Amino acid sequence: MADYKSLDDMDVAGQRVLVRADLNVPMADGRVTDASRLDRLAPTLNELADRGARVVVLSHFGRPAGQRVPDLSLQPVAAALADSLGRPVAFAPDCIGDAARSVVDGLADGDVAVLENLRFHAGEEGNDPAFAAALAALGDLYVNDAFSAAHRAHASTAALAHLLPAAAGRFMRAELDALAAALTGPARPLVAIVGGAKISTKIDLLGNLSSKVDALIIGGGMANTFLNARGIAVGKSLCEHDMAGTARDIMAAADAAGCDIILPSDGVVAPAFAAGSPDTIVAIDAVPADQMILDVGPQTVAQLSDVLRGAKTLVWNGPLGAFEIPPFDKGTVALAQVAAELTDSGTLTSIAGGGDTVAALNHAGVGDRFSYVSGAGGAFLEWLEGKTLPGVAALAG
Repeated sequence: MADYKSLDDMDVAGQRVLVRADLNVPMADGRVTDASRLDRLAPTLNELADRGARVVVLSHFGRPAGQRVPDLSLQPVAAALADSLGRPVAFAPDCIGDAARSVVDGLADGDVAVLENLRFHAGEEGNDPAFAAALAALGDLYVNDAFSAAHRAHASTAALAHLLPAAAGRFMRAELDALAAALTGPARPLVAIVGGAKISTKIDLLGNLSSKVDALIIGGGMANTFLNARGIAVGKSLCEHDMAGTARDIMAAADAAGCDIILPSDGVVAPAFAAGSPDTIVAIDAVPADQMILDVGPQTVAQLSDVLRGAKTLVWNGPLGAFEIPPFDKGTVALAQVAAELTDSGTLTSIAGGGDTVAALNHAGVGDRFSYVSGAGGAFLEWLEGKTLPGVAALAG
């Protein structure tokens, strides 16, 4: 992280500071329904304003595909951001041109403004140099505080960082520091939990982690594909039978790297994934042909708990079961609570990320007890996959 400048390296007083944020928050009936992403952005924006900057917030919202879509305007989000900041927030009806410049020129030191949705212009997702130059004309300095958008090579995340003096915001820096702590010289043993439905969506992740971690716990639907690859019948469970060879390749690579892959030893099965469906606990090699595995069983939870008690660092992405419908949430909830207890005791550094993972941890009531919970989805995964993130690379040079 030494290569990335931070707010500490910038003299921002009286300067127009363009802050790439992620205001892509959930909305219903024209109102923000979850302001947690705005709250995590507040430290950067308030610090800049308190230090006398003229803060200009840039963000995308939804997928308007280069068209002006009224329902995807950032204006109501700007109002919610004002609540999170505890200070007024101006709004510009465009992000470039005279409409944007008029609002930016009207800012006094310490003021904050949000510009309209970047993706109303095709040049944003096209990483168009002319569009980036039009954005740069509105600012003197650039701060990226949107790690969740850093995996996209867009004008506001990649090109713009090369046109103005650039630095990482507090939220961005916290994300990068946490992920670096997880995979760059972590305290060992290092354990990863990877859940989710399909191997096919996480091949790169599994391959990269198996070369870096000491133990790789595989849960969710993808565990069934690994069990099938080992010759274990999984009944009607979600399973990518055509990925058996890939699963065996991952297991062989993990073995060569000294990584222990851990699969369920028992499971909770039911005839259908539905509320009220009768459930039974069975040994993992005794799944009835007309049943599907929907969660790990208590024996597996006990085994995994022991693995976590022996670990120093945990990286978690994906639930162990179909946690959306009880009682298939029990395994994920139980292990999440063990991880939280170990984190509370100071024996485990726990880092989690991904939309389903955050939802599962919050469902378990422990989202605020992990060492760090990433606010990103795709960017978090791509970082764990070992990929270069354009928005991060741009800050380095």
